[in-house]
Amino acid sequence: MAVTAVSALVLTACGGGGDNSGGSSDDVASMAEGKAQEGDVFKLADVPEMDPVTVAIDDKFTAYNNDTADANSSYNNYVLTSVLAGPTLLDGNNKVLTNGDLMESIEVTSEDPYTVEWKIKDGAKWSDGEAWDCSDFYLSWLAHSGKAEGFNVAASTGYELIDQPECKDAQTFTAEFSQPYIDYENLFANGAVLPAHILEQETGIDDITKIKPDSPKVSDVAEFWAGGWKGFDEDLMPGSGPYKIKSFDRNSGRVVLDKNPEWIGAKGGPKEVTVRTIPDTQAMATALENGEINVAASTQPDATAATTMQNLESQGVTYGSAPQLTYEHLDLNFKRIFSDEAARKAFFAVVPRQQIVDKLLKGVQPDAEVLQSIVFFQGEDGYQDVYSDKAGQGAEEAEKILQDGGWKKGSDGIYAKNGERFSIEISHNENARRKQTVEIIQSAAAKAGIEVKDDQDANFLAGRVDKGDYDVALFGWSSEPFKSTQKDIYSTGGGQNWQGLSDKEVDKAYDAAADSTKKDEARKHYQEADKALANTHATLPLFATPSMWGFRGIDRVYMQSYNGALWNVGEWEAAE
Repeated sequence: MAVTAVSALVLTACGGGGDNSGGSSDDVASMAEGKAQEGDVFKLADVPEMDPVTVAIDDKFTAYNNDTADANSSYNNYVLTSVLAGPTLLDGNNKVLTNGDLMESIEVTSEDPYTVEWKIKDGAKWSDGEAWDCSDFYLSWLAHSGKAEGFNVAASTGYELIDQPECKDAQTFTAEFSQPYIDYENLFANGAVLPAHILEQETGIDDITKIKPDSPKVSDVAEFWAGGWKGFDEDLMPGSGPYKIKSFDRNSGRVVLDKNPEWIGAKGGPKEVTVRTIPDTQAMATALENGEINVAASTQPDATAATTMQNLESQGVTYGSAPQLTYEHLDLNFKRIFSDEAARKAFFAVVPRQQIVDKLLKGVQPDAEVLQSIVFFQGEDGYQDVYSDKAGQGAEEAEKILQDGGWKKGSDGIYAKNGERFSIEISHNENARRKQTVEIIQSAAAKAGIEVKDDQDANFLAGRVDKGDYDVALFGWSSEPFKSTQKDIYSTGGGQNWQGLSDKEVDKAYDAAADSTKKDEARKHYQEADKALANTHATLPLFATPSMWGFRGIDRVYMQSYNGALWNVGEWEAAE
């Protein structure tokens, strides 16, 4: 499971992609754009309606509101991408596009004070017939602004800079910022806009736009926003995209989507979409082979499953794989044993990242590489190697680091300091590849007198990671083309800084990047943050996680790095 950094975990660089069989890589790459996409605007193409389809993903959908710290997950995002509309969206190349089905325009209307206007098309509606309008944007700002307590929002980056939010009319939301914010296109996207009319109905508030962060009733708003949209309740959770949620089985994770009858864009695509949870990637590939599903969409690369899907070409299956804007990494908890700098450095030294990539990724993506940056991806402007001199030096170097740091090897062969043995758990969700990752690290660490245990917990990413309940957390952050939201993950007190990291140089660099008014200037400061973060030995990047997908019976499917396979499901057609 990958976790999304709400409000937009960040970037572009790994677009286009290619496949390893099942048609040419050029064929698969051409599917990364929408059929009616033009310039910087996306609209669903007008295509014939097709029969219902079934799509498999790796983990369960859990919440309609994916923007709370305790619900935030890529798998919620994969379902909600066609259910909850935003003013912008991303194509398969991670290009930021205006949602032309619902938006007239998004533009900076003033440089001083810095002001942005979002203008909504007349007739935009929720599936229950209520208007999708400025009040929904206002609620989104109120919840994400960080100016009121109780919302439990996962991230507030960008929203907290809006000092003067205003509904000029029902279709026009304007935001005056306290300083220029060059990533304004990330605001209100990816499920951030929830139905204000439902919240008003459930809280007894007449007009949400009259509620300010210091209003007496803001606590009622926060309580419902943070807790009233968990799971699924059809009466409380309408759709604003081309689809809405028809049903949800919490135990199996099965979600059924059907058409939003009030959608003002094109009406084609599958009549119904069933999203199944199949955590075992090989089982997912087998389900595709057996015709149980139409699309296998996995963010958990597995060489055996990849081979299975590649070998189904004669059965009409197309296979694709591309680097995602998702990075697999190890987060060290500063509130436990890794408050000790020597322990952090020694652990970095024993993690054999090249071996992990060679053994676990090459069968899916032959050119996969170790990721040497937390802030940037390979091929992206700003990418630099800031980790190769800090990791993978081997057991001998790790022992030297520990000895210099006051650690002594015990009779059991494990180092200890101040009565505490260097015995740690690496925690992760149920995932075969991650279990193999831990096994590789265990073997390498044992040679350096470090005991590593495997803590596999199906609920790790849905109840523990956000509470800092781990020694080392093994998971993935999923990113968008906006770096500003990283500040919430790595800055002191950030909403998603679950590891307790606090470093002045890291904070300084992220603050400077956020204050920048030009992209080149911001990039320089993000590079500084990257170096400073590496120097803390707080989080170790492993690789950019390749996606892998296979499909049959549909003309074209491309697994978008951040939003999954359903980002353009409304224009899927039956294959000839």
